[in-house]
Amino acid sequence: MQKSYETYVENMKKLADVEFSIAVLSWDKEVNMPPKGAAFRAQQVATLSGIAHDIFTDEKFGDLLKELSEKKDTLDKVAQNNIAQSLKRYNRVNSYSTEFVVRKSEVTSAAYHAWEKAREANDFKVYEDALGKMIDICKEESELLGYADHPYDALLEEYEPGCTSKELDVLFSDVKKQLVDFSKMLSQAPQVDNSFLLTHYDKDKQWNYGLHILKHMGYDFEAGRQDLSVHPFSTSFSPEDSRVTTRIDENNFGSMTWSCIHEGGHALYEQGLPATNYGLPSGKFISLGIHESQSRLWENNVGRGLAFWKNQYPNLQKTFPENLSDADLQTFYKAINKVVPSLIRTEADEITYHFHVLIRYEIEKLLLENKLAVKDIPEAWNSKYKAYLDIDVPDDKQGVLQDIHWALGSFGYFPTYSLGSFYAAQFYQQASKDIPNLEGQIEHGDCSELLKWLRENIHTHGQNFSAQQLCKKITGEPLNFKYFMDYAKAKYSGIYQLG
Repeated sequence: MQKSYETYVENMKKLADVEFSIAVLSWDKEVNMPPKGAAFRAQQVATLSGIAHDIFTDEKFGDLLKELSEKKDTLDKVAQNNIAQSLKRYNRVNSYSTEFVVRKSEVTSAAYHAWEKAREANDFKVYEDALGKMIDICKEESELLGYADHPYDALLEEYEPGCTSKELDVLFSDVKKQLVDFSKMLSQAPQVDNSFLLTHYDKDKQWNYGLHILKHMGYDFEAGRQDLSVHPFSTSFSPEDSRVTTRIDENNFGSMTWSCIHEGGHALYEQGLPATNYGLPSGKFISLGIHESQSRLWENNVGRGLAFWKNQYPNLQKTFPENLSDADLQTFYKAINKVVPSLIRTEADEITYHFHVLIRYEIEKLLLENKLAVKDIPEAWNSKYKAYLDIDVPDDKQGVLQDIHWALGSFGYFPTYSLGSFYAAQFYQQASKDIPNLEGQIEHGDCSELLKWLRENIHTHGQNFSAQQLCKKITGEPLNFKYFMDYAKAKYSGIYQLG
């Protein structure tokens, strides 16, 4: 049996080699590739994707997984979990016929191009038919995969394994009951001024400061690098090569700063995964929600915290004296935490952001339940933005056409953004209990104990636990919105002087 398991490990490492090679090509496409390289790059990625699919769906590999699963008692717990996770994935992938895979690829390509044209024309109707076909094939996909209670669960499983729409309904019910009213209270308070963050900040100075922030967080530049890209992202080819990109806007200091910290949080997770388990579930991240918890914890709980800037702000003022000399620490702290409803999800603050996610989640469920026609999506979108954010959507481009996710068939993806913030608040609360004077350490420029805590409690486990199991193991209870709400009230009541 040990020999069979070793064969499984070799196969998974081979698969990882191919998949990470695709990741390298994709990173290069965003960072370095010249425009004329696009066609052949697409061909190269398609070829490698086919090879990866063949490796994982090979019938002999499936037989090996079943054999190991039937005799799992001869394996240790980590090995048992590796086999269980791989077999689950194998069965999911093999739920799709070749005909379905080809058809969905064609529908996705058509939907993407229709979305681009609709964005350019600022007209949802250009996209309507193609999106309808995408929604139909996602409904078909949920039936192929199977589900217990709701078709949404089958699609959600791809991004947040083990999570259900019932659990999300509870969380977003709390968002509606508590966060909406709190946001309205903030909107009625005197607004903070962040205009000095929107003046000219030299590009090279911003770049160097971003590198400084990453080093301060504990990002290992011997196992990663930062580059520029149109859309900031992080990617990993192994725990010893995890990269980030950022975007610099010379008239918006926050654009570079928060993308560096956010993507750095993602990369720290990847650098903390056990390299000895390369290619195996025990060497991979748990879910997108847990991955997002790492970026949100660093970005918001740490990077938008007062303790962090008590240490960093004097250096920042020296770097940009012409911008910040007249702004004291409290003024800066309030400015970087300004809360104001906005049209665009990616530009939202950490409070109103969750209304953007809630709106998309509600619309996705209605579509899968056949309770909302495709032609009526813009009307539903606009009415929900008015209800939750008190914003009038002026046009389709700034409204229903702002995200690419639906064009790619990524139904079930959006909730992971909010899950990340909610997990982050609960994890940070526990870290504050476990690490003596955590805020004091951060105030004195030491983030090492926090990173060590994250390594030991989250990163090192790979997929040995589900997201909820891990949350309960760390904090003693499942995910609870209470921790995010407590964090938000404590922080923003002070900033907006709610009393």
